[in-house]
Amino acid sequence: MIAGLAGTLTSRDGDRVTIATAGGVIYEVSVPTRVLEQLPRPGQRVELQTVPIIREDGWSLYGFDSEREKTVFQKLMAASGVGPRLALAIISSLGGDRVVLAIRDNEIGLLCSVKGVGKKTAEKLIVELKDRIKGLQVESPDVARGDVAGQATKALMNLGYSAIEADRAIRAVISRQPVDDAGELVKESLKELR
Repeated sequence: MIAGLAGTLTSRDGDRVTIATAGGVIYEVSVPTRVLEQLPRPGQRVELQTVPIIREDGWSLYGFDSEREKTVFQKLMAASGVGPRLALAIISSLGGDRVVLAIRDNEIGLLCSVKGVGKKTAEKLIVELKDRIKGLQVESPDVARGDVAGQATKALMNLGYSAIEADRAIRAVISRQPVDDAGELVKESLKELR
């Protein structure tokens, strides 16, 4: 089993990257949006935690920058009807911590904000995974605080922005300056979104 990869990033294309290992093997790995944004330029060394998916028609690798997101991905795939592409889309849209909190807090609307997740799928995720995620701790201080960033994300989504758009704008604002007020964070994030 390929539990992780370390090597040189050789290319990026959509949600896929290729990594050349010291042994001369080049692996194609699908990664969440957040991981893709944090990867260095091609030619730099990278290390990813991976989940291999083996099927009759081939195999694929999914990569994460932390063991936690890898675990959340695996938990999502344990739900009936959720394949690797949908699990990756959920993590790309919400991030591992928000996925855990959305399931714990029965946030059907937040789960439905992910393309490909309808109300029935969101309800199924909550019912099937609530007990399985109990032991997972939320590590992100933004999300765990309850949270200015979480409140701002919900507000932006209520204004019609996707979870991905909201999250990117909020991260951009927070990276420049800490913001302790959700209203102020929404205001600054809207400037990013224009």
